[in-house]
Amino acid sequence: MARSGRSSQRKKQSASDKQMTKKNDGAPKSMVIRIGAQEVGGAVSQLVQDVRHVMEPDTAVRLKERRANKLKDYTTMCGPLGVTHLMLFSRSESGNTNLRLCRTPHGPTLHFRVEKYSLCKDIAKSLKHPRTDLTAFQTPPLLVMNNFLTSDAARETLGDAAPPKHLEKLVTDMFQGLFPPIQPHTTPLHTIKRVLLLHREPPNPETGSVSISLRHYAITTKVTGLPKALRRLHAAEKLIGGKDKKKSKLPDLGKLEDVADYMLDPSAGGYTSASDTEADTDAEVEVSAPVKQRVLSRRAKERLAAGDESARRTVAQGPRVEKRAVKLVELGPRMKLRLTKVEEDVCTGRTMWHEFITKSKAEEQAMEKKWAQRNAQKAERRRIQKENIEKKKAAKAAQNGGEEGEEDEDEIEGEEDSEMDYDEYDMDDDVWHDEDGAAGEDEDEEMEE
Repeated sequence: MARSGRSSQRKKQSASDKQMTKKNDGAPKSMVIRIGAQEVGGAVSQLVQDVRHVMEPDTAVRLKERRANKLKDYTTMCGPLGVTHLMLFSRSESGNTNLRLCRTPHGPTLHFRVEKYSLCKDIAKSLKHPRTDLTAFQTPPLLVMNNFLTSDAARETLGDAAPPKHLEKLVTDMFQGLFPPIQPHTTPLHTIKRVLLLHREPPNPETGSVSISLRHYAITTKVTGLPKALRRLHAAEKLIGGKDKKKSKLPDLGKLEDVADYMLDPSAGGYTSASDTEADTDAEVEVSAPVKQRVLSRRAKERLAAGDESARRTVAQGPRVEKRAVKLVELGPRMKLRLTKVEEDVCTGRTMWHEFITKSKAEEQAMEKKWAQRNAQKAERRRIQKENIEKKKAAKAAQNGGEEGEEDEDEIEGEEDSEMDYDEYDMDDDVWHDEDGAAGEDEDEEMEE
């Protein structure tokens, strides 16, 4: 019997959706979450939504949190949904905005303090021609990282204040793992429509603090080497028949005797305005232009079979190379992040580095011993728990004539969640339920004190 309020028919996945799912099986997926839901405030909530757009398409854009959510609810769903990274935004009682970047399921976790940020709507208001192309978010952005490794000369200058090498490598790997890798020889250039720029500021000579600036841009290109008049004709030709009739309107040439008068523009007297000048040559690249495949007629095929040189040259034409000017248009958001803490596991592991706390060798050894004992105790509890499960399953099977008692596993473990049909689960439209929304903020408040 079908459940009330829900359709009994399951929607079949189309062939294109299956192919896209299969193609993105190994791609990193992320969740951008507000810890405490609406308690973080309207500005931070909008910042979370902007960061979700940056992480598109492999993220939960329409994820809805509640104040009762716990961190364990999200980590429990990471495995079935294939989520590899969590970005947790929270706000402390003193008003500071914090970000935790976690790799699931075994960590590590990077703690950042969001010192400054600007929303996408603020960036759009500051631009004369903001970018509104929604198709740019159908593919992941190109990640560009700058100055994430300290040179040997700078390390000698900083001395003890220099960040550890293993920390720099860890932070670099964490950000690189957020997006799928790009193969320069196989990735089509037209699929790269956005770029995410991460620049690490020089470390503070006194404290060695690490700050990272984040910028998000859209990549636009246009053909160079053509006069402005010809570019207008080319743009109008591409837009003819489109919905926007105003932009697709051809220039009025009725008052001119020849099209050469429009192309050469004798009234300009050989001069061009600043808007007619070409872009800087440093922003020009050479790319392969798309070439339409010609369908040979029967006569052309006969000439080609007969060894005609002109027919052979026509078929053997290679790809056409054209120059294009590259321009970046900022989409937002902007963020300035300061790294404050690095720890193992997902927000509950051993502290690997702390900006405000420095421990001696003896204290580090004592902490290592403490964590080793804790891990040993956890492994022992898991072993005993597994033995109890096996004993109870065997007793249940003997009592029921060979049937396994899987229903009692939840009673023994005490931490298993209710079953869920993951085939019907939609990561974008789900509303989470939990009991404690303030989990994970105590550590950030301690750092601020």
